[in-house]
Amino acid sequence: VANEGGKHWTVNEVRALIRIWSEKNIQQQLEGTVRNKKIFEQVAARLQKFGIDRDWKQCRTKYKNLKHEYKSVKSAQDSGSTSKTMKFFNELDAILGHCTMEQASKSDNDESERPPEWTEAKSGKDSMG
Repeated sequence: VANEGGKHWTVNEVRALIRIWSEKNIQQQLEGTVRNKKIFEQVAARLQKFGIDRDWKQCRTKYKNLKHEYKSVKSAQDSGSTSKTMKFFNELDAILGHCTMEQASKSDNDESERPPEWTEAKSGKDSMG
């Protein structure tokens, strides 16, 4: 199957992508940003060293697809279904399994990370009418 990212990714190409993605510094960069073109340019450059010719867009698309597939398999498993599976689940689980937990708790704690004077100032204004 050819996707919009050009020719289909081989198992080795995906492995190489995941290997780079699993590095701590890459993960941290990816977690911390939405505009990640620069990161995927790095990833693409690293893949070139393995003889894998992919541009940053293809890398990003594949990354998004893998992440999406992983999440749908993971949520199927969480709901007790074992029928849904994917090729690189274990590799991705090693990367994303803990990330998703961290990110979930991060978003829960958003309120507490605000400086208290913000919330007080807001409620003060409100009570003045």
